[in-house]
Amino acid sequence: MRLRLLISEAWRSLGANLSTTVAATMTVLVGMFLLGLFIALGSWTLSWSNHVKRELLVKVYFQTEPQATRAQENAVARLLSSNPKVKVATFVPKDEALKRMEKREPELTAGLTSNPLPDSFEVTPVKAEYVESIFQNLVHPLPPGVQKVDDAKQLSKRVLKVAHVIEAIFTIATLVLLVASTLLIANTIRLSIFSRRREIEVMKLVGATNWFVRGPFMIEGLLCGLAGSLLAVFFLVLGKEIALPAILQHGLSNDPDVHALGFPLMALILLCMGLGLGAVGSGVTLRRFLQV
Repeated sequence: MRLRLLISEAWRSLGANLSTTVAATMTVLVGMFLLGLFIALGSWTLSWSNHVKRELLVKVYFQTEPQATRAQENAVARLLSSNPKVKVATFVPKDEALKRMEKREPELTAGLTSNPLPDSFEVTPVKAEYVESIFQNLVHPLPPGVQKVDDAKQLSKRVLKVAHVIEAIFTIATLVLLVASTLLIANTIRLSIFSRRREIEVMKLVGATNWFVRGPFMIEGLLCGLAGSLLAVFFLVLGKEIALPAILQHGLSNDPDVHALGFPLMALILLCMGLGLGAVGSGVTLRRFLQV
């Protein structure tokens, strides 16, 4: 009975204060829309950086003159398998290496009469940051039968540096956007409550408890937050269906490993954020007006 009374009072207030209701809803809409865009872009960028980091390998090339023996190759395999920083070491026979080169650079392999490529290992680290450590472990000293070890040092450093910058920017910007959205929504709700401070004072003077006064305002905040979040999700769906295909045609990665956060999960996050910001913003802002 009391809940029904609170809901009916909140609904009545929403209609009676239409301008502030629209302002609060539009504020939530803008905040959640920007947050949704940033989550999509940021999660895609993080996914891309993780994909690039997974491409960082240490390559171990065996001698061709004289050719490394099977025992030497097995010794290197044991050395790699005993290293806890190595996720997997894939042996690439020279015939397989030649087939790969024929696919990538057919003009370079067209006139070959023999296979000049060596056997090799492609070493995937547990973490991209372990590339340098694995490289140092292999070259000091260089195992018998190994011609050289390549860790693409310059590329690895650039990729890791860019990836760490992206992660830091995404984390900081998300926090800033959340704080800004919270302050903006709370300020809009504060203006709505300020315009009705006389009503609150009267309710307190006739004996209404703090929670009875706070209840309708929190429900109003929930409804405004829900409406704004639903509108934000609606416009994000439009953008996803209309703008995203055009963007993907202009060179963004089509690798299946590179993707943004799933849209249903992102929509759920936005709805929960909108509801939470609306209710908390109303409840916290109302405290100063309850001091009667």
